[in-house]
Amino acid sequence: MKIAFITSGGLAPCLSASIGALVTEYSANAPDAQLMGYLNGYRGLLIGQSIDFPDTVRQNSEVLMEYGGSPIGNSRVKLTNVDDCVNKGYVEEGDNPVEVAAAQLVKDGVTILHTIGGDDTNTMAAALSAHLAEKGHKLTVVGLPKTVDNDVVPITQSLGAWTAAEQGAIFFENIANENTTSTRQLIIHEVMGRNCGWLTAATAREYRLRLAKRRFLTELLISRERWYVDAVYVPELAIDFAIEVERLRERMDEKDGVNIFLSEGAGVETIVAEMEAAGEDVPRDPFGHVRLDDINPGQWFAKQFTEKLGAEKTLVQKSGYFARSAAPNDRDLDLIRKSAKLAAQFGLVGKSGVVGMDHDSGDKLGLIAFDRIKGGKPFDTTVQWFVDIRNEIGQT
Repeated sequence: MKIAFITSGGLAPCLSASIGALVTEYSANAPDAQLMGYLNGYRGLLIGQSIDFPDTVRQNSEVLMEYGGSPIGNSRVKLTNVDDCVNKGYVEEGDNPVEVAAAQLVKDGVTILHTIGGDDTNTMAAALSAHLAEKGHKLTVVGLPKTVDNDVVPITQSLGAWTAAEQGAIFFENIANENTTSTRQLIIHEVMGRNCGWLTAATAREYRLRLAKRRFLTELLISRERWYVDAVYVPELAIDFAIEVERLRERMDEKDGVNIFLSEGAGVETIVAEMEAAGEDVPRDPFGHVRLDDINPGQWFAKQFTEKLGAEKTLVQKSGYFARSAAPNDRDLDLIRKSAKLAAQFGLVGKSGVVGMDHDSGDKLGLIAFDRIKGGKPFDTTVQWFVDIRNEIGQT
């Protein structure tokens, strides 16, 4: 029996720990199985680059619980984007990447494949399994859901998302101190989140909870009001700039500064429309997603607000790479271990799918069929904790 691992897409605080937990499970339940990892996601599978896991990895798998990142590397490769795979030299002109990847799995004798990634990663794995089944080859594929956006349907909680929110809050605890460097300062905390505002909202929630435990000295400039959040912008809610400018101008006058938590995806449609109207090319990745780093939503919002709020200094800071690269916290580690235990069990009995908390089954942790996995799950802006935050800051 040969068991292979792939981590793919962007980082999340669960990849190393998930592999560590899976290695632990297989060491206990299938000690004779061979373990290997394809290097840098689907790139390694396409070009045949892999690494075998020696016994020392089995014996020290707990070390992986202490790390963020991935011990076998990541990449953003979509097997159905043939042109991109050809242009990057992963396959030859005229080759079908799905067929190339499937052939490599057969060549390597893989019987169980564990994919740790978002909806794209796991649906690509499903396509591989289906292709091999058509050719008469049995491959069990069991995925684990990772995305800091927590935006995979129908999964209630993606691995690593809790940690990303906590780390984003820690990041802003330091950045918030910058409000003492000038008068009338605008600080925009840009949080990762393409179509889903969950991470931005959850980061604001974590920051709010952490702030409640801090001491202040209002006789000086150290007041809760100066450190608190004044606006949370998520893609799921439209922004009335006229109303927000008026509200935030009052906050600026009252406390000499404004702190905004901004999801990268908030306002993207407006930014893209402006670029297209100006005849500019909109940069996109191999999956067709707008490259948010290139269009820079934080700077666009800074431009909209700086003059209107009378800000004397504007600071845009991104917590994304800081947050997504962290090692998982205890809450995520518990979910990772439970998920890996089930994933190994399903793998050993030949059942394919994605292990996750199924929203449609009362958040029960179990095996979800690949055809139910989709991206783009929106953040529910009616959840009470988010409503409480918006009410507290007067955001309508």
